[in-house]
Amino acid sequence: MHQFKGKEYPCCTSLTMGVIGGKWKTVILYYLIDGSLRYNELRKKMPTATERTLSLQLKALEEDGIISRKVYTSKPPLKVEYSLTDLGKTLIPLLQAIANWGDFVVKQQTQEAPI
Repeated sequence: MHQFKGKEYPCCTSLTMGVIGGKWKTVILYYLIDGSLRYNELRKKMPTATERTLSLQLKALEEDGIISRKVYTSKPPLKVEYSLTDLGKTLIPLLQAIANWGDFVVKQQTQEAPI
């Protein structure tokens, strides 16, 4: 049994999927690989995700210590940026492998398609 942030997981893969699994978490993390993004920048990159879903996924990733949220209040309008934490950065090779596999599958599918 593995424990992380007060939750128990039956194995290491279930822990990993518990933290980054779901439809949108890996997408958020993939976009943050290259650096910090503001909430609205993430929204534009993920137009089919609802605002509620994006907010909930960002909050969950922040609670798990995968991303950090920085609020700039020095002058209006309020600016919020999200970035990978040091723990989140350890996921970069995994995220890139997932992305590469997705590209591979798409290429395989187009090669197998009848002409």
